[in-house]
Amino acid sequence: MENKPVKSTAIKPPTRARRTSAEPRTQLDPDAWVDAAIDVFAREGVTGLRVEVLAKHCGVTKGSFYWHFKDRQALLDAVLARWKEGRIRDIEKTTAMMQGDPRDQLHYVIEVYGANRNRKGMSIELAVRDWARHDTKAAAVVEEVDLYRLECTRKLFVNSGMTDAEAKSRSLLLYACVFGLSLMHYTHFDDNLSDLKQRIAERIVSS
Repeated sequence: MENKPVKSTAIKPPTRARRTSAEPRTQLDPDAWVDAAIDVFAREGVTGLRVEVLAKHCGVTKGSFYWHFKDRQALLDAVLARWKEGRIRDIEKTTAMMQGDPRDQLHYVIEVYGANRNRKGMSIELAVRDWARHDTKAAAVVEEVDLYRLECTRKLFVNSGMTDAEAKSRSLLLYACVFGLSLMHYTHFDDNLSDLKQRIAERIVSS
């Protein structure tokens, strides 16, 4: 009888499917990294801005950070630039909001900056200024923003009829007042705080 080859009945292991593409990962653009950095910065200050912390905060790897930024300093520069642009845009908008009598515009500036500011915004302002105490680059940016703020209100005081010297002193007094108030707790100092603030504003603005 002819011997015929017997087919093997052994079960072959299943062939693993080859990965045709890498698993999708969370991707962050530079703006998203800066947004995340500002969130951490507001809570922990500049010392809290570490690449490892940010990567964990964003749920991504450190490698994705270095895709967009050369190093930590590049991120710090981007945070400073974002703060500067935002503050300059803010004061330009505030001083140009009301057209007409410069005194009315000045009252509006005092009202806006003297109002209760959001906690995050104030935390960022304080963190930037604390950073500027020991970093020359941050100090230069803070000075640039402050001088721009002062110049915008100086022009309003001059347009209201004051001399340049008087306008400069009033402009400095205005910001010393509104930023000072933002750091103080004075809720129980007077029974009518809105009236108190109005009297202060009138003294700053009046000729």
